[in-house]
Amino acid sequence: MEVNEFKIALARVVRNYHSKGWSPATSTNYSFRTALDLSKIYISRSGVDKSEFSEHDFIEVDFNGHPLPEFEGVRPSAETLIHCELYKLFPEMCCIVHSHSVYSVLHSALDKEDVLFEGYEILKGFDGVSTHEVSVDLPIFENDQVMLRFSKTLSENINRLSIPAFIMRKHGTYAWGKSLADAKRHLETAEYLLEVEWKLSAKKLHP
Repeated sequence: MEVNEFKIALARVVRNYHSKGWSPATSTNYSFRTALDLSKIYISRSGVDKSEFSEHDFIEVDFNGHPLPEFEGVRPSAETLIHCELYKLFPEMCCIVHSHSVYSVLHSALDKEDVLFEGYEILKGFDGVSTHEVSVDLPIFENDQVMLRFSKTLSENINRLSIPAFIMRKHGTYAWGKSLADAKRHLETAEYLLEVEWKLSAKKLHP
């Protein structure tokens, strides 16, 4: 997919996620890179209402999160270093998507370190999962405004990233993939399961 084509497609996804309630106001961040230049990251700029997000709202940064010369003075997402770290940890990946969904925040507001999914057919939406007869952990990491420190947390816990997604506590879900379609599928699979698990738990508490 060419750069401009990727921008248009991802911007459409961003607006759709806003309409689903996953990307309220100016929250969330998104990025991609292409095989033409793997050292360059295209990431959503900060402060844009996601209902109006367009292909013109991406800026280019290097792997240290610094805007390239053409974009100096434009503020990238506050979580840019998370994207940089994920591309370093998973160099085959080319797209990262994010949500601030209600269900990811609700799960992470509880005192637990992960969300367990077991026996669901849709688990096969995650790369590497070929059967519903499996247990999958979606890890939860503590929210941290110091992005260098949070990036280190990711690298130190790479063994917990057994699926291409995690939750930042009381913040939201990150997911990634080798293409926009893969990243989108991974996020939507995680969000579907988070909603199902929350509603199932509520049903058990209040039959």
